[in-house]
Amino acid sequence: MPGLSRSGAGTPSNAPVTFTADEVEYDRDRALVTARGRVEAFQGERILRADEFTYDRNSGVATARGNVQLLEADGQVVFAESAVLSNRMRDGVIDGLRALLAQNGRMAATGARRTNGEIIDLARVSYSSCNTCERDPLEPPLWQLRARVATWDQPARQIRYRDARLEFAGVPLLYSPYFQHPDGSAPRQSGFLSPTFGVTRYLGAFAEIPYYWAINDSEDVKIAPIISSRQAPNLGAEYRRRFNTGQIAVNASVGYQVREESGSGTGFAGHIFARGRFSIDETYRTGFDLNRATSETYLRTWRYEPRRVLTSSAFVEGFWGQEGYARIDGRAYQGLRSTDDVSSIPFVLPNIYADYTARDGIGGTWTIDTSDFAVFRGTGTDTRRGATRLRYALPYTETTTGSLFTLRAQGDLAIYSFDKLDEAPNLVTTGSASGNSTQQNIRVGLDWRLPLVRDAGIYGSQLIEPRVQFVTGPVTGLQARVPNEDSIDYEFTDATLFELNRFGGRDRQEGGSRVDAALRAAWFFPNGGQIEALAGRSYRLNTDGGPFYAGSGLENRESDWVGRLRLSPVPWLTVLGRARADGETGERRLVDTSATVSYGTGSFTAGYLYSTAVPYITPVREREEVALTVSQRFGANYRASVGGRYDLGIHRAVLATASAAYEDECFVLEGRFVRRFAEDPATRNLYPGNTLFLIRLTLKTVGDFGFRAI
Repeated sequence: MPGLSRSGAGTPSNAPVTFTADEVEYDRDRALVTARGRVEAFQGERILRADEFTYDRNSGVATARGNVQLLEADGQVVFAESAVLSNRMRDGVIDGLRALLAQNGRMAATGARRTNGEIIDLARVSYSSCNTCERDPLEPPLWQLRARVATWDQPARQIRYRDARLEFAGVPLLYSPYFQHPDGSAPRQSGFLSPTFGVTRYLGAFAEIPYYWAINDSEDVKIAPIISSRQAPNLGAEYRRRFNTGQIAVNASVGYQVREESGSGTGFAGHIFARGRFSIDETYRTGFDLNRATSETYLRTWRYEPRRVLTSSAFVEGFWGQEGYARIDGRAYQGLRSTDDVSSIPFVLPNIYADYTARDGIGGTWTIDTSDFAVFRGTGTDTRRGATRLRYALPYTETTTGSLFTLRAQGDLAIYSFDKLDEAPNLVTTGSASGNSTQQNIRVGLDWRLPLVRDAGIYGSQLIEPRVQFVTGPVTGLQARVPNEDSIDYEFTDATLFELNRFGGRDRQEGGSRVDAALRAAWFFPNGGQIEALAGRSYRLNTDGGPFYAGSGLENRESDWVGRLRLSPVPWLTVLGRARADGETGERRLVDTSATVSYGTGSFTAGYLYSTAVPYITPVREREEVALTVSQRFGANYRASVGGRYDLGIHRAVLATASAAYEDECFVLEGRFVRRFAEDPATRNLYPGNTLFLIRLTLKTVGDFGFRAI
């Protein structure tokens, strides 16, 4: 008996049907086959179950009665009180249909008509993805779509409603003469996505109506036009594609900027954020990042991920297990603020890095690398550099006392060619108009640690670990003649206390002899908690202050004190802190701490940050901020949070956030408020779009509906 399949489901419509039953009768006079008792008919991956099944061989009409179930290959299940099927069971009338669809979708109808095994027309239909109430299964679900008639287009995997209404807890709230959504069985389908509506001071009333186009199995496009009452339409698009060897993703937009918040600025505007990654073979990979935009104001206004600086690059890199790595790339930067000096923003081509690691026969590790680049600017300094570094580390454990020794050595060689294009002030400076220079440095260090562990019995274990390192090498001086491209941004903390060269780059080299010392203490509790603290400083033996700026913590022979603290004695309390204090006066120079207290279903997090002014961050001023976040869950479905940051130095809030949400298996309702106080340095006005108020309603398997105000 052929014909249980639907078109495109993977089982031929004329595939043979086999069935089992408790008893089977065949009436030769009427050519009628009757099966009773736990009837199961199989066709490919599809199963039809019923209490009774009859098949008239003359008319080709099959009738299933009693607890009828049709199990589709994709996991969807159709239930019915009875079904009369014809045309090789491709057409039929179904009484009392109920369907369990993919992603927990549930549909019911008083009656249905199936045509050509593909289209099911439904009468007085309801749909929801909510579970029924365990106490009262007849109680209306949290939400449901109800309609006078509907069509379940199985090949298109869509459900289309006529005269549809959305009910919450049985109460009608919304009406639509036509509504359509996927049946949940397809992972991705073309069609309109849920729109977003809102109102802002800058855009006025607006609507975003996205359309999703599933081009094929490996690529798709989302087109999202935004229409507003005060601005010209904006068109955003996102394109994604996967290849056998990689993938690309492009997010772009274009619009016409009628005016900015400051009252000036008119013209076409847009952005493009693109990313690609491709595997050449098992060793090599290539890729690119393209990020450009007309302004930060444009990105903030239209909510396109606002960024301060955009970086574009293209690269090729290779991996050789844990031994070797190499990369060559080119980079271009774009500053988006009106105060940026565009002519001094660098363009880097090429930028080369490679390293190789090897082990010797006595347990030591050798690493050699090269870091080379060419930097070009319109104004400032053009720099070409070739640099190499050789490092060696040899650990040794003295078994009598338990001391841990590590011998480390590092040699640097860098060759420069540079041109100073003008006298414009910037951090990348050279002492002459142009020239060549060679810089070399050798650092050798012997690191000693003595971990002293004490068993505290039922209270866990305790650790005291003194650590001393002696580092020596030639005195390097101020190095003012060499351009500083990669060593401008550095910070002296406990994390860099024992580095041979405290600069992260190569253009500035620490020299001379010094002693680094720290004391670490910890208490480890049986419950997994711990208390850990460290304090230390560095002592330079020579009088040369080196290339450290005032206030860095390393400009004097005796460095600042650095320390860290981790306090988590119980699961509900965690305190993390890092600090730096003036080596002579003890005055604070850096404090970065946070504390989290968890209580039941909630948590409380507070933070404090203080740092002295540094020359590489504009504006040059002290930073002192406090932050607070409180989050709480209420039962299994509700959650809420509130938080913010406040700048104590300028007596102004930096950020304020609040959110609340309800979520269960079929429904999400979320409200979110975000207020940023970032401002344009040129006008001192807040950026457009710094305030966001979002309400998102999600009917799972149907779509998201949002309202946004900024």
